Amino acid sequence: MAFTPRLLGRIMLLFIAGLIAELALLVWLGGRIGFWPTAGLVVGTAVLGSALAQREGLSLLNRFRSRMASGEMPGAELTDGLIILVSGALLVVPGVLTDVVGLFGLLPPSRALIRQALARRFQRGIAARTHVAMWTPPAQEAERPEPDDVVDAVFEDVPPR
Repeated sequence: MAFTPRLLGRIMLLFIAGLIAELALLVWLGGRIGFWPTAGLVVGTAVLGSALAQREGLSLLNRFRSRMASGEMPGAELTDGLIILVSGALLVVPGVLTDVVGLFGLLPPSRALIRQALARRFQRGIAARTHVAMWTPPAQEAERPEPDDVVDAVFEDVPPR
């Protein structure tokens, strides 16, 4: 994924909209339940989220190690690690919306949904790039050898002298 000016503009717009929504929700919540309960809620979710992120991270590390020890590729564990890292960072940021999104990423069932959505998105991107990369302009197609052009060869291992 290339960071084009258009993509960076969208990310910046999303960031600013998120900050405004977060601030509006905190002001609204503070008006409804008061400043100290709101502050306690933000600090409490950060502490709870940090503990949950640590627990999920250690569990993930154990699954990663067992996958590697058995000779398997830990693809899902790597994706889960990224989701846990981003979710933990969101929980440290003060706010209610970021805490909800962060907690959503730390819970195993919802993390599986995020992983599946990411996998579908990456597969679509890879399929689009592969389709473009495999296309050959018509002028170059004539230069390709025909499938009937077979070259037989005999190879022999020669030890070094």
